[in-house]
Amino acid sequence: MEDELEPHDSKTSTAKETVSPEQSSPQQETFFNNAEEADVGFSASCLTTAELQQHWRAVKQEFRSIKLLFDIPSARITEQTISKYVVYQIVVIRSGSYDCKRVAIERRYSDFLHLHQELLLDFSEEMEDIVMPRKKMTGNFSEENIAERRVALRDYLTQLYSLRLVRKSQAFQAFFTRQELKAAYNLLRGGRFSRALEGLQTALIIQEKLSSHNPTLVIPTLCAILVCQRDLEDFDAAFQTGRRALPTVRRYELRQYHGPLLEALVDLGYSLELPVAQLQDELTRVRDAPHGQVSLVSLKELVVQEFV
Repeated sequence: MEDELEPHDSKTSTAKETVSPEQSSPQQETFFNNAEEADVGFSASCLTTAELQQHWRAVKQEFRSIKLLFDIPSARITEQTISKYVVYQIVVIRSGSYDCKRVAIERRYSDFLHLHQELLLDFSEEMEDIVMPRKKMTGNFSEENIAERRVALRDYLTQLYSLRLVRKSQAFQAFFTRQELKAAYNLLRGGRFSRALEGLQTALIIQEKLSSHNPTLVIPTLCAILVCQRDLEDFDAAFQTGRRALPTVRRYELRQYHGPLLEALVDLGYSLELPVAQLQDELTRVRDAPHGQVSLVSLKELVVQEFV
């Protein structure tokens, strides 16, 4: 089983004692063998066989590993004063069901090369059978060669993703989001919140697909989105974004974000005339907690420090 970031609470299911393997399909048998790792939080003894099997199907769907596909559907040639290069459009697709959140990013061949060199520093043994598509001596801008390289680079990303340690690495994650995030944070610091929000939302979609092993990776982006939405006076959207981030911040004890996020939610709740007594109480407890250091800066101050 892959080693993933664990929260601070866990539960053990006893449900596999209720339905025997003879009553289940081969797929259910396999899942029952791992049932003790599932966070089901209910007593199975009161359920009928049909109800229990239906429940296991739902839990299996929830805990199924997310697999990704990569596509490079197009490329374009960019000419500048002293340079000419090809930009490849990359789409990250969640497999197993219809993926309605498909966004595209663009990367140059030099970006792929930088990723390869960075990964080799840490994963040279794991990547010994993976070959980075090479440039040709001539004809790099011909339609035929560009089409061939699109396929080669797509297969290269697929091979990298097949390696567990590589796909969880910071370098692999950053390849797909760093450029968009850096540009968005620069726009945010410049007060161009609408354009910053567009870039952040694009990056968030890709981050969510790549970071299923570690849900904390999207927290900085969610907080930056909240700041943009609040400064654009879309208070309801900002409040919903904050509520989306809060359970992960709580569960994984992200103290750096806990106080500033609660403070932002309380202020937004007052603006929206929502009941925020529980959030206010939680904020007081966080500020008065004797253990751990709590950030005293505002959420916006915390956000603008990213990519400086």
